[in-house]
Amino acid sequence: MLMKASSQSLTEQLVARFGDRIRNRLLAPGARLPSVRQCARQHGVSPSTVVAAYDHLLAQGLVEARKNRGFFVRDATPLRPELASPAPLPAEGVLPALSTTHWLAARRGPAPVNATALIRGMFHKVGPKPQPGMGVFPPEWLESTFMPAAVRKVTSTRALHDFSLQYGEPLGDASLRRALANKLGGLSVPAVPEQIITTVGATHALDIVSRTLLRPGDPVMVEEPGWAVEFARLTALGMRLLPVPRRADGPDLEVMARYCEQHRPKLYVSVSVLHNPTSYCLSPGAAHRVLQLANQHDFHVVEDDTYCHIAPPHATRLCALDGLQRTIYVGGFAKILAPNWRIGFLAAPPRLVEPLLDTKLLATLTTPALLERALALCIEQGQLRRHSERIRERLDGARARSVKLALQAGCRFVAEPAGLFGWVDAGVDTDELAQRMLDEGYLLAPGALFHAERAPSTLMRINFATTQDAAFWRKFAEAVRGR
Repeated sequence: MLMKASSQSLTEQLVARFGDRIRNRLLAPGARLPSVRQCARQHGVSPSTVVAAYDHLLAQGLVEARKNRGFFVRDATPLRPELASPAPLPAEGVLPALSTTHWLAARRGPAPVNATALIRGMFHKVGPKPQPGMGVFPPEWLESTFMPAAVRKVTSTRALHDFSLQYGEPLGDASLRRALANKLGGLSVPAVPEQIITTVGATHALDIVSRTLLRPGDPVMVEEPGWAVEFARLTALGMRLLPVPRRADGPDLEVMARYCEQHRPKLYVSVSVLHNPTSYCLSPGAAHRVLQLANQHDFHVVEDDTYCHIAPPHATRLCALDGLQRTIYVGGFAKILAPNWRIGFLAAPPRLVEPLLDTKLLATLTTPALLERALALCIEQGQLRRHSERIRERLDGARARSVKLALQAGCRFVAEPAGLFGWVDAGVDTDELAQRMLDEGYLLAPGALFHAERAPSTLMRINFATTQDAAFWRKFAEAVRGR
C-alpha cells in the first residue's frame, strides 16, 4: 500500500513501484499499465496522482503512451528493419508458423514473452511470502544431509587436486553417466553411458539439441500451452514456432499432421510426463501416433522429462517406445535436488552423439566433474530415490490442501490436479490480476506466459508447494473481486 505518511509523495511512491517492476522485468516490455482510473482505484489515490506518476515514467523512458490505448512498458530493444512491416497473411487453410515478425509486427498487442524478462521475473525476490507463480520447490523442501556429505567425499585432498587441475571428460563424468544409464533403464529408456552427454542444466541440453539439429528459419513444433522460456529461446535462435494444442492425452494430432504436410517441421519439443503447466501425461495411443508422424515426415522429437522424479510410475515416454531412434531424452535435477549445481543431461541416438558433443564443446568445453561425481554418489547410494519419494509424499498432501483452497477462492481447475502445477481458471484477466497481487507481495504466473502468441487469458499456473497459505487465497479472492 502507498503510505500518506511517507517521506515520499504518493506520486513518487507510485513511480518507484512501477519503475522497480519494470527494471526487474516483473513488467515485461510491451506490457500495458493499468488505466488511470483502474490504477487510482487499486492504490487509493486520485486520478491526477496517477497521471503525474505516468508522466514521470514517460520522462524516464520507462513507458510510452499510445494514442487512445494507454501507457505501455517501453521496449528498449531496437526493432530490426525486416520487422518493420506486417507479415503477409497465410493462404486459406494453411496453419501459420509464429515467427518474430508475426509477434512484433503483425499482432499490435502486448510484446511476446521475453526469455530474460521471464527468468528475471520468476527469480526476483518479491518478498518473504510463498510465491504461487514460482516453477520450483521451496528451498526448505530440498534440504538434505546427503548432498553436503557427497560433496565432502569427492573433495578430499587427493580428489580435489585431480578434479581441479584438469578438464573433465567431454561427455561428462563417467560414473555419473553410468548411474544415469541405469536410471534411464528403470524408465524403460535404453541408453548406454556412451549415448549420454552431461550439460549445465536441462535448458542447456535443450539448447545443444536446437543448435545441432536446427538452422535459422526451421519450423519447430511446440506444445501450447507450454514453457515460455522455450518459446522465446527458439525464437531468439531464429526458428519458426508451430504451436500444437496440448490435450489431456497428448498433442492435437490433427494439427500436428497438418503442420507436417504444410511446413515440414524439423523438430517437436514435448514434455510428455507432467506437462508444464497442465500436468497432463501422454497416453500410449497418442505416443504411438506421434512417433508414426516423426518417421513418416522425418523429424526428431526431444522429450523434456524434467519432472520424472515426481512422476507417476509407468508413465508413457516417447523415448521408451522409440528406443532413442528419432527421440532425444533430456533430464535434470534442478527441480528435485540442487538448482544451483546446474547438472542436466541428454541421451541421444548413437549417430547424433558426436554432433551434439561438438556443440557442447564449442559452448562450455566440459562440465564441472566435481559436482557430477557427487551427484553420481547420491544416485548410486539410493539417496536421490529416497529423497524423491519424500518429496512426492509431501507434495501429495500440499496438492490436496491447495486444491481445496483454490476451489474455495472461486478457481476452476481446467486440468486434473497432478504433479507440481495446477492449471486454473481465475475468471478474470490474469495479467491484470498478477499486477494487483504484486502489490500484496505475491508473484503469479498468468496464462498468457504459456502461449506462443501472448494474448489475454483468464488462466494461470499455480505451484501446489507454495499455495497452501490461506492468507494468499484471501488476498487473491479480494483482488479478483476488484477490492
